Amino acid sequence: QVQLVESGGGLVQAGGSLRLSCAASVRIFINYAMGWFRHAPWKERAFVAAISRTGLSTSYADSVKGRFTISRDNAKNTVYLQMNSLKPEDTAVYYCAARQGVSKIADNYEHWGQGTQVTVSS
Repeated sequence: QVQLVESGGGLVQAGGSLRLSCAASVRIFINYAMGWFRHAPWKERAFVAAISRTGLSTSYADSVKGRFTISRDNAKNTVYLQMNSLKPEDTAVYYCAARQGVSKIADNYEHWGQGTQVTVSS
């Protein structure tokens, strides 16, 4: 069973930074690729970033490329999302997700956290 718990969300001014964490309760964390998705009001859930099991491969949505960085620490069973130069349009609930292969498609992920709210004020 995989349990994911996100943390690090909050309220920040435009141009600021936040770092989200997702702690995984799973026996073999390295078996799972990880992804970050976000869900803003009145919008569909959207892909943000993904990282392979070893961390050697990453991918990003065009809207966050150059501003967000996904990373993982397999010794700590944790994946991170460093978010810089935040914009009001980044406001959303952010979710981490796990599956056994990298994907940008939310429906492909079997395991999800409860989400953490990120609000960026203008």
